[in-house]
Amino acid sequence: MRKVALAISLLSPAMLMYAGDTANERLSDATSVFNEIMATPDKGIPQDLLEKAHCIVIVPGLKQAGFVVGGKFGRGFASCRQTGGGWTAPAAMRIEGGSFGFQIGASSTDVVMLMMNERGMRRLLEDKFTLGAEASVAAGPVGRQTTAMTDAQMSAEILSWSRSKGLFAGIALSGATLRPDHDVNNELYGRKVEAREILTGSVAPTAAARPLLNALNRYSHVEAKDRPVETRAKDAVEGGADRTKKK
Repeated sequence: MRKVALAISLLSPAMLMYAGDTANERLSDATSVFNEIMATPDKGIPQDLLEKAHCIVIVPGLKQAGFVVGGKFGRGFASCRQTGGGWTAPAAMRIEGGSFGFQIGASSTDVVMLMMNERGMRRLLEDKFTLGAEASVAAGPVGRQTTAMTDAQMSAEILSWSRSKGLFAGIALSGATLRPDHDVNNELYGRKVEAREILTGSVAPTAAARPLLNALNRYSHVEAKDRPVETRAKDAVEGGADRTKKK
């Protein structure tokens, strides 16, 4: 109990910082993070990986704090490719997690995740999942080319990167949980709406979301998959997609 209380006390300042942000402000921050990362291709996300990705999650300013007990808390947005081209309206997501070890100090880190296949994409349609446990996660490669990717990276459902103090690098986020941020989604769209509805293309993007969607389209010149997000996710659950590939 003492460890839990300590973790909460350490994370409280970070959570209070988020309490003052609006959904549109965080959406603007996510857009800025993505544009800044992609503006330096030699040190950013490889273009071919972005074009192959089924979904993306951008978390600006993931908070990390600790003194013996560490914790993570962040709010960001996810978007998936939709039928007919382009990306779905962004769905608000929360990332949370704790770790035990000798950690002193606090940091703020931008995080980007790419869901590279149907199974990784399906996780975003669930209520909650744990990175590394219910979905395989690997640190993503940096730069223009992906020729140096390892077998672990090539088979991972999710690739992840972080940027802190100007340094952009792949990072493994095993142990953290990712789930929809219902309060922010309700604020952003002005009504009660589920992340699943948003990520399957059933919800129109707001004006505040247009800059992010324009940036995603600008840096990923590729047509959408030939089936709706929800259908592809269902196939992944049943193993249909894998069977199709083997034939």
